[in-house]
Amino acid sequence: MAVTRDRGFVQVDVFGTGTCLGNALAVVLDGDGLAEQDMARLARWTNLSETAFLLPPTTSQADYRVRIFTRVGELPFAGHPTLGAAHAWLESGGAPRSAGRLVQECGVGLVEVREDGGALAFAAPPTLRGGPLDEAYLAALASAFGIERDQIVAHQWVDNGPGWAVVRLSSADEVLGIEPDLSKIPTAKIGVLGAYPEGGEHAFEIRAFAPAMGVAEDPVTGSLNAAVAQWLIRAGEAPSSFRVSQGARVGRAGSIRVSAEPDGTVWVGGVCATLIQGSVTL
Repeated sequence: MAVTRDRGFVQVDVFGTGTCLGNALAVVLDGDGLAEQDMARLARWTNLSETAFLLPPTTSQADYRVRIFTRVGELPFAGHPTLGAAHAWLESGGAPRSAGRLVQECGVGLVEVREDGGALAFAAPPTLRGGPLDEAYLAALASAFGIERDQIVAHQWVDNGPGWAVVRLSSADEVLGIEPDLSKIPTAKIGVLGAYPEGGEHAFEIRAFAPAMGVAEDPVTGSLNAAVAQWLIRAGEAPSSFRVSQGARVGRAGSIRVSAEPDGTVWVGGVCATLIQGSVTL
């Protein structure tokens, strides 16, 4: 049994455009020796969308390992915990093997993170499931969102670990106007996407609803943005570099940077800032 002791603890704001405007992540800086049930218990207690635990890597290719828990279970990968954990690891004295480049070990394998002009960005992992949603699910989503089925102009499974799917509406305004009844889709992990008029700071607005993970609406969602970006760029529906905004309907102002390299790698980045620093007794 692990001995209870003080462990370094921070809360990081990820993808924010100002103080407390991104998505909060709790990070235990030394999770070594903690049992899975202890990690899960803390994640429920922090009451954030995710809590991350830094651990020694199990492979020489990685700089550190992270386990990511929601209030209801563990995730093999998540975007804002990837950036927040990398930020916390660096800030607590972590030294990557390659300057400006980190390799994170997590449930989906190895994920590369790079420093990106004062921000951090991760290389989007491959999706585990793609293809269109079936009509029964689309009908349930339209009913839950209070829209007509024909307002959904495109849709796709975009699962890179958490289980995301996405539907696209004709505009960002339509996305922002949704008033969902999540009791109609209690097992959903669904994103809703719409484009802004050309020429603005952000190309798209996205919202993420995850009642299956105990999260009614996630403020800013890296994993969803990563997989959606892969889908849009591959389909020729987005340029190789753009920004997405998220969180307005829950009082946040998240900004996600997306860029694709010639080899097809999609990078998803944003600003991270530590807002709470101390220790947790576990």
